Amino acid sequence: MSDSKVQKMGKRVLIAGAGIGGLTAALCLLKKGFDVQVLEQASDLKAVGAGIQLSANATRVLHGLGLEEPLKAATIVPSKKCVRIWNTGQEWQLFDLGRESLQRYGFPYMMLYRPDLHGILVDALQAARPGALTLNAKVVKVDQRDDGVSASLQDGTTVTADLLIGADGVHSVARAQWIAEDKPRFSGCIAWRGVIPTEHLPARFSEPAGVNWVGPGRHVIHYLVNAGRLVSFTGIVEKGGDWGRESWTEQGSIEECLDDFRGWHEDVQAIVRQLKNPLRWAMMVRDPLANWTRGRITLLGDAAHPTLPFLAQGAAMAIEDGCVVARALERYPDDPAFALQVYQATRIERTTRIVNGSAANTKRFHNPQLADPVAAERYVTEEWQESKVRERYEWLFAYEPENVPLVAPVAA
Repeated sequence: MSDSKVQKMGKRVLIAGAGIGGLTAALCLLKKGFDVQVLEQASDLKAVGAGIQLSANATRVLHGLGLEEPLKAATIVPSKKCVRIWNTGQEWQLFDLGRESLQRYGFPYMMLYRPDLHGILVDALQAARPGALTLNAKVVKVDQRDDGVSASLQDGTTVTADLLIGADGVHSVARAQWIAEDKPRFSGCIAWRGVIPTEHLPARFSEPAGVNWVGPGRHVIHYLVNAGRLVSFTGIVEKGGDWGRESWTEQGSIEECLDDFRGWHEDVQAIVRQLKNPLRWAMMVRDPLANWTRGRITLLGDAAHPTLPFLAQGAAMAIEDGCVVARALERYPDDPAFALQVYQATRIERTTRIVNGSAANTKRFHNPQLADPVAAERYVTEEWQESKVRERYEWLFAYEPENVPLVAPVAA
């Protein structure tokens, strides 16, 4: 769409937060002719995090934005998804991620290093609209009126627009001020994470597989990222007591992590021993919101529907949100408040189901039956049989954010 059409539409969108969801939303909106300004509180865009998995429901959106080639360069085609028992190492292959994703859904399943994905999105935004991203722009207050919104920044600057999308995570300013008080509670689990150069591990770790180790009270996920140069490790451990800190950057030690996985298979131990700077954080849970939109302000991603990572759909939901909110605003360009309600009505049932399903997977991955080898084999065979795996994942992967019918909001 031409710049003249942008001016005719007169729709300027502020996005608070330059994470994966905010950047995807910005790119989708720019493609549809909207004028976008992304406000990011950080002074640089040094993304943190380890691995991230994107199924076809998300990669189809990124391909639609023209990002297929840089994504290919940052990843490798996965061979399989498998489940292994924590102590025996017995393995069940669930599906061939690479082949089946393309055959069934038309788009790849990708395992990425989060900084790689973030960098691809930043580069795409800067190429599409230089100046659309502002750093050192911490939003401290959001106001709205009948004909627009304004965001007050920490440096005293005020930025105005027609609407605002809060993509600023679980501690969203827009959410706290306009939508709902944040009420996190400790999930009972902490997470360890880190990345290891593949060359530092035995050759068997070079297989491009997504591996999920399940065990009583804890589980481990590892897979290749950064075009195969790194192995991403995440270990989830049930803990008692009050782990109130939600920081993603709390430093732990290899000894503590090894202790949490004492008695686990040598493959798990081998990865943990090579962690250079193991990080840990308390995993908090929040009840799904019944509403995340008010007037000309809405939320997306973790600001709207934070979830535990046990379906590997947190980033995918944010990417889906970015696509659908842009479609809704394109459909109703002269009534942004209504368009945002359409976006929410289209998304809320799916995101709520994912949030609840992710929480339920904790019990599946940590079941006490996994303590006994005989019971564990029987349990995994039953829980990960093909029909159940299809039931858990087909509805996730087959979703098409760019085509799903937009839903009219229910009148209050």
